[in-house]
Amino acid sequence: MALVVQKYGGSSVGSVERIQAVAKRVQQTVKAGNSLVVVVSAMGKTTDGLVSLAKEISSNPSRREMDMLLSTGEQVSIALLTMALQELGQDAISLTGAQVGIVTEAAHSKARILEISPDRLQRHLQEGKVIVVAGFQGISNTSELEITTLGRGGSDTSAVALAAAIKADYCEIYTDVPGILTTDPRLVPNAQLLREITANEMLELASLGAKVLHPRAVEIARNYGVDLVVRSSWSDDPGTKVLCPPIQARPLTDLELTRPVDAVEFDLDQAKVSLWRVPDRPGIAAHLFGEISQKNIDIDLIIQSIHEGNTNDIACTVTRAEAKRTEAVAVAIIPSLQGEATTPVEVMVEKDIAKIAIAGAGMIGRPGIAAKCLIP
Repeated sequence: MALVVQKYGGSSVGSVERIQAVAKRVQQTVKAGNSLVVVVSAMGKTTDGLVSLAKEISSNPSRREMDMLLSTGEQVSIALLTMALQELGQDAISLTGAQVGIVTEAAHSKARILEISPDRLQRHLQEGKVIVVAGFQGISNTSELEITTLGRGGSDTSAVALAAAIKADYCEIYTDVPGILTTDPRLVPNAQLLREITANEMLELASLGAKVLHPRAVEIARNYGVDLVVRSSWSDDPGTKVLCPPIQARPLTDLELTRPVDAVEFDLDQAKVSLWRVPDRPGIAAHLFGEISQKNIDIDLIIQSIHEGNTNDIACTVTRAEAKRTEAVAVAIIPSLQGEATTPVEVMVEKDIAKIAIAGAGMIGRPGIAAKCLIP
């Protein structure tokens, strides 16, 4: 028998029919011999609707009252899903973030989880109940016990944090895609499904904009060794496993307040090759970097800036040893880049360049980290 946390997003519980389908999937998981905690988001576009209502009342509503308002969306979902489970004869109970002991910072709209007290969860699990938890929310660690929300991706964060707190065997994230794909299938129809991905790779993808998992959730999974599976709500396909490395046990206090920056790395062996006033036409960059790649020159960074008029500056960084060859390629293709443009294209090379990289998922949602790292 496994202890499982399942999370269902807004599209998965967007209607009565979908809630009933989720209830059947949950019951199947229990009948397979598993203990289960279910975390749900607000139904469909409920959160957007609540935000719109608030804007009709106030052009600048307070964050506290927005948390009070938005937290109700998930409470609707947990009550309805619990009712659906009970209709199937499955013993279940709905609980808010506060009731399951999710304690957060007193930072409205973007609180981070400090700790989770899983005593009530453990008691209900021992009673054989399915626990349906409101994602995206918690309660502050102040004497006022303020309702707080976790910000974007908060239900993912809630689910993985709860899985860490109760030492679940794994955490399943159910969504409207079959798993983690090589790119956004809504933009690229032939995107490929990944069967496995490491937590570090997923953290990189999530921090660069992949919406299937929030970086905060992936960071918790990595830090606490939570096995994640991303699956579709509409099928029984196995989805994608997010593989976390073995870790030593760590306390659940300050759960999300790990170091914001893991490391600062630098590379002094860098040169920048820039082309100034390149005509702003489709295919120019592809032509330039295609020629460079044919010379087997490895490019590190690409930077493009827009000038007034119809020209851009395009720059790339390479190792210092490759600076001359890269400059020669750039100079050679100036005539083809220039075309009929009257403004001359120029090549500029700078060799006294260093690359500084700041690594750490804890920077997300924490203003000021870059400023501290760049203080002269």
